[in-house]
Amino acid sequence: MSSVLTIRGGVPLTGRVSVRGAKNLVPKAMVAALLGNEPSVLRNVPEIKDVEVVTSLLQLHGVTVVKDPLSGDLTLDPKAAKTAPSTAIDAHAGDSRIPILLCGPLIHAIGEAFIPDLGGCKIGDRPIDYHLNVLRQFGAVVEKRPGGIHISAPKGLHGAKINLPYPSVGATEQVLLSATRAEGITELSGAATEPEIIDLIAVLQKMGAIISVQTDRTIRIEGVRDLGGYNHRALSDRNESASWASAALVTRGDIFVEGASQRDMMTFLNTYRKVGGGMDIGEDGIRFYHRGGKLNPLVLETDVHPGFMTDWQQPLVVALTQADGVSIVHETVYENRFGFTDALIRMGASIQVHRECLGSVPCRFGQRNFLHSAVISGPTQLKGADIDVPDLRGGFSHLIAALAASGTSRVTGIDIINRGYERFTEKLSGLGADFDITSTK
Repeated sequence: MSSVLTIRGGVPLTGRVSVRGAKNLVPKAMVAALLGNEPSVLRNVPEIKDVEVVTSLLQLHGVTVVKDPLSGDLTLDPKAAKTAPSTAIDAHAGDSRIPILLCGPLIHAIGEAFIPDLGGCKIGDRPIDYHLNVLRQFGAVVEKRPGGIHISAPKGLHGAKINLPYPSVGATEQVLLSATRAEGITELSGAATEPEIIDLIAVLQKMGAIISVQTDRTIRIEGVRDLGGYNHRALSDRNESASWASAALVTRGDIFVEGASQRDMMTFLNTYRKVGGGMDIGEDGIRFYHRGGKLNPLVLETDVHPGFMTDWQQPLVVALTQADGVSIVHETVYENRFGFTDALIRMGASIQVHRECLGSVPCRFGQRNFLHSAVISGPTQLKGADIDVPDLRGGFSHLIAALAASGTSRVTGIDIINRGYERFTEKLSGLGADFDITSTK
């Protein structure tokens, strides 16, 4: 069964939404529980598809996962960790890329790991070569088998000196999860330093890991023999917060995002203010609203932290279709992230995508025939259309475009959005959106 969202646009979104733990942290913190010899407790856990997938994968490997019915907190007990059948792993993983991060913890816990051929959002190659190379440097043996990859370490994992050619979040997580119990010292240069990475380090430190972060993107991990459990409240999802902020701007609405954190969103907040969005920053969240009048065009480049996040780009591009003038957006993180603009153009947006680097400096996608720069002219009146969701952030961006458009839109493939947006249809209903959901075979 799949769902179709029929949206009647033109209604400003107003009200309050609550944002819980970050999609880019919670599943990784759940995986980290495998490293301990005691139960761990993870709080502020969102009800999203990725959490369900990791819960299933951990349970397959013998981890007991108990959810508190009132708070939603998870207790994860890895004491009975075991090998799982490869077919079961494949069936439960679906299109998630999380299984690759179980490798290091599983090798420490049971001596081996199997990862199925991986899926994920179609926004770029996102190769797992970084992960496999990292594991090999730790001493792992990587074997291609039917349906996936088997990884073992007959002599155990040992510390390594690792240099990432690009500050990949996933590869940095792989190093952290593999190195904490590896024998010796690991030095990782070129590491990602996103807030979710720092929060994962906080989780591991609570378990007994010894990890230091240097100012030059170098992370040093001193391996320890054993780790305990943790009790941790996940940081809020800054990507979901930014998406609702853009939704307020696009629909000329007013949304208070409970749980939005100024500390983790400073670059976004600066950009939001430059566009002309209004905000009131409080202790428990941030109010985002359209001030009235014209929005301002921007020249913007995405980058790794502390730059402007690539996940913030797509919802903001929808807002820029309503800005008065020409905006330029240069995507430097994922090479194919402008595929979602095809639907916006069909809805009436004026967007041109280019192969050239339309930014202050050439990026790694220049001269490689990737359409990774966009020129957006506005304001344009968006009109309802039939849309099929391409990926997580692009899908939410299509939703807010449909909510702002005149007329009716039919949006299919919305199940993808459940991967990272907790109960998003309930939240839309609470904000006054006019829509219906129907199921089709």
